[in-house]
This record gives sequence, structure tokens and C-alpha cells, in this order.
Amino acid sequence: MESALSGPFGARPSMPSEPAPPSSPAASSVPSVPSAAAAGGAENTADIPAATAPTTTDGRAVRDTAGLFRLLDDLFEARAGDWWDRFYADRDRGTPFFVAKPDENLAAYTGPSGPITPGRALDIGCGPGRNALHLAALGHHVDAVDLSATALAWAAERADAAGPAVRGRVRLLHGDVFTLPLDGPYDLIYDSGCFHHLAPHRRISYLDLLDRHLAPGGWFGLSCFAAGEDGMGTERPDAALYRDRTLHGGVAYTPDQLRHIFTGLPLTETELRRMRDEPADAPYFGAPFLWTALFRRPVTTG
Repeated sequence: MESALSGPFGARPSMPSEPAPPSSPAASSVPSVPSAAAAGGAENTADIPAATAPTTTDGRAVRDTAGLFRLLDDLFEARAGDWWDRFYADRDRGTPFFVAKPDENLAAYTGPSGPITPGRALDIGCGPGRNALHLAALGHHVDAVDLSATALAWAAERADAAGPAVRGRVRLLHGDVFTLPLDGPYDLIYDSGCFHHLAPHRRISYLDLLDRHLAPGGWFGLSCFAAGEDGMGTERPDAALYRDRTLHGGVAYTPDQLRHIFTGLPLTETELRRMRDEPADAPYFGAPFLWTALFRRPVTTG
């Protein structure tokens, strides 16, 4: 989720007090976000409980992909919505992406000369809503998903402050993006900092989500940890992450690794570059330890 981007700027960005974040966006038991009427903010859904593993007495619960993925999830330290709630509770912690401004690449994609026009959008790991509200202000109707009720309550406050037109185009959804009853298809799916917190096997879940919910001709935008010089995140191979039983704060990718994962869906690469470094007084967020990528699904599939 977006909270992956914690860490102050410096000569080389680092992540403060970074125990291993969630290995997958599993649903949490935190309270649901206040309703639109109660919070005076955007609409939200009820919590979606985590799937319950079948009862077994012989240690043989795996009978399908879902069971296998639960087993693999359990290899990693479980930190879900309550971890992120504590993270977002301190709004003064100096985390760069707490700012109320969108990613510079998303602003470019959706600006006057960009290829993306208003439609239906899904923001995965929306955090306090900075990208979702940017899209809503441009006329997109946005489903914004996060594990953290605390982050969504903050997003609801920002949506309320943005006025009724923006607030009415944002729906805040609390829970697991892989199990929520999403209302696709979407013309744009955007992820700022969730993908690099997924364990390797959850890339399969992620690709399935894109396949089910990205409309023909739709756009997929991503920002994630960059491998290499001045990047961030672990470059250890997938097998080592399972042996280590940790994602080491987030997984770094090379451009070729991202192409390998996403172009087989099929998605066509439009852009893949380092995010531009934006000064603190700029209207957009930008940090060069991230990749930004834009892919498009073919208008016709099959």
C-alpha cells in the first residue's frame, strides 16, 4: 500500500522504524471507517473479514490455490491493518507521502497532454487519499482501497475539505483488495507503493485482479521500489525471501522484472522510468528511489 513509501529524504532515502510490513494486503480486524453520514466524508463499505481456513486435524489444509496462498502468507510475519493504523496515527512523523499532493507521474498521465481521460478508477493502497482526490478533482469516479481505517478516516477528512463535487466522486473501501467485492471494470487502476509489499506468490493474485477488473483499453499505473543505484528495497531473489521469512521492508524491482511480470497479461508498456525528484514546495510528490510505469490493456482481448 502507499505507506510503503515511508522514510525521510536524504542522500539515500531510508525507511524509519521499518519492521517488516504486511507481506500481502490481508484484511484486518480494525474498526470500519465512519460512514459518510457519520464522518461527513466519502462513502465506505463494511469491513470484509479474512477468509477462514478449513478446519483440519491432520495439518493438510491445502486443497486449492487459496489454501496454498494462506500457507505461504503465514511464512511471513503478519502485519495488517492494525500495523498501518499505528503508522498513520502520527500525522506529524514527517513521512514524505503524507503530503496532500499526487504523484508527479500520475499528474502527467492525467494532465491536459496526458493519455488518460476521466473515467472509473481504482486506487490500490490509497493511504490518506492524495492520488484518489487528485483523480476525483479531474472528474474520475474513484474506488480507493486501503487496509488502514485510520488512513481512510484521514482520506475522508480530506475529501470533505475538497468540497461536495470531489467528495461525491470518491468511495473509500476498507479491507483486502483481493477479496473486496470491487465494482469493476475500471478505466484506470493505480498503485502507489502497494505492489512492492507483496510476497512473490501474491503477484499471481495481483495479476488476477488486473485481469478481472481492468477494462479493455484501460490503463494501469504503478510506482514501486527501484533496484539499483539510489534505489530502495531488497534485491534478494524470491526464493531467499521465503527462506528469510521476511520481505526486508519491501521488494525492489528492475525494469526487466516489471516487464516480465506485467506484459504477459497482456499489457503494453507506455512508459517505465524513475520518478522525478520533486522539491518540497512543488505541487506534486516525487522521489527518485521509485520506478513509475504506465501500461495499457489492449482494446480487444482474446
